[in-house]
Amino acid sequence: MRTLRELAECIARLSERTEHPAWVPGMTVFATPRVTHPLGDVTRPVLALIAQGAKRTVLADRVYDYQAGQYLIATVDLPVTAQITRASGSEPFLGLGLPLRETLIAQLLLETGAPRSADGPGTGIVTGDAEEELLDAVVRLLRLVERPQDFAVLAPGVEREIHWRLMTGPHGATIRRIGVADSRVSLVGQAVRWIGQRYDRTIRIADLAEAVGVSVPTLNRHFRAVTAMSPVQYQKHLRLQRARIQLLAAPEDIAAVGHAVGYDSPSQFSREYRRLFGAPPGRDALRLHAAAPGS
Repeated sequence: MRTLRELAECIARLSERTEHPAWVPGMTVFATPRVTHPLGDVTRPVLALIAQGAKRTVLADRVYDYQAGQYLIATVDLPVTAQITRASGSEPFLGLGLPLRETLIAQLLLETGAPRSADGPGTGIVTGDAEEELLDAVVRLLRLVERPQDFAVLAPGVEREIHWRLMTGPHGATIRRIGVADSRVSLVGQAVRWIGQRYDRTIRIADLAEAVGVSVPTLNRHFRAVTAMSPVQYQKHLRLQRARIQLLAAPEDIAAVGHAVGYDSPSQFSREYRRLFGAPPGRDALRLHAAAPGS
């Protein structure tokens, strides 16, 4: 597919640049010739599009594999584990991340009269094949990055088009829910932001339910449907993902990192860390540090 090849070429060029004078806030391009170990991260609402190679993202017990010409969409902040599963020196992994803007989706819903999606079953992550129109819009956005004089004038319109393509595409119902204030996705988005601000503290589910304006049973039902876990499990995953990121920088300071993310007991921290990542924190951090680029 010609457009996919051009997307790969744009990402490869931009990934080599140290500065981007014109750039959509939060947008990233990524290139690597190597497969990677599973690494923890906290996604934001995002379109993650692959131009070359393949990737795996895991949310609790849900596994999402996607490859060149496909995308992953996350609709709320989620603690995930991700790894590059296909990359080589001759065909490096090439990918792009574009933040999804709740305000822009809401604006498009109002301006176009597009139908609000019925708030039925749905998850926080979906994957699919990128249609030609979507790929073309993303390529045009990346071309503008290379023409700063045009970027400020034209990029907002192309970013708007990308959102519209997603809102009217195969997963349009999922995307539209991001912009609807009382949808399940929006409610869970409020809940995960509340937890994210307090992830290192003891929280009461009743307080969380009150903060987002629903009953505890309703909160638990919607939260599990979108994130594949309960609020307490979400907080635990978030703590451990944050700890893993910190340990990559300071693998020798295990007890301090555990305390920083909310664990008073080092043994509990080590036990839960090992259960999630398959190795105790010290060993896992040293392995990740040794595998990091430049090590």
